Amino acid sequence: MDFRFDIIIEYAPFFLRGLLLTIGVSIAAIISGLILGLIIGLGKMSTNRLIRLPFAWYINFFRGTPLVVQILLVHFGVMPIFFAQPSATVSLIVSLSLNSAAYVAEIFRAGIQSIDKGQMEAARSLGMTHAQAMRYIILPQALKRMIPPFANEFIVLIKDSSLGLVIAAPELMYWGRAAQGQYYRVWEPYLTVAFIYLLLTLSLSKLLHYLERKYSTQ
Repeated sequence: MDFRFDIIIEYAPFFLRGLLLTIGVSIAAIISGLILGLIIGLGKMSTNRLIRLPFAWYINFFRGTPLVVQILLVHFGVMPIFFAQPSATVSLIVSLSLNSAAYVAEIFRAGIQSIDKGQMEAARSLGMTHAQAMRYIILPQALKRMIPPFANEFIVLIKDSSLGLVIAAPELMYWGRAAQGQYYRVWEPYLTVAFIYLLLTLSLSKLLHYLERKYSTQ
């Protein structure tokens, strides 16, 4: 097979630009998804059915519909309400954050509910409020159990950022597609993109495994 390294060399600055954007988008979506996911997860655990219902349907919608459809809805439907010329990058961050929040919410819910109820009762018997018991007793224990599912979710989120291609967000996959369109070559651009994504996900996986081992011994 005639593998043209000159295409990779020519597009190296664009791949680097796409990589930086992919990392930035992923970090922003992970942070937003964690904050939203915690709120949604706690809302779904409410004993009040009227409070619980909208959070439950939020999770159902974002877990039950394709992410690519959500990206298109956000970019062409929601963002034009607020901006005359929506940014594809911002739309991608918003879409990934909303989608990730639904999965993170379920991780939080499962992690919190895995803690024995006696822990909450003991904290309340010591005079703590429900919020204090959650903050100081329940969540620290639950977070250790959430690290493996968080790792899976974050790795999926990084790979899903490639769907920004459908709204022309200039992330890594966008430049791979550009190189393929210019030279009508498949292997060079897409193998390069695949290799970079592999490095990203393996690095994150190693980091989270390290954190998992560290906190499991404490």
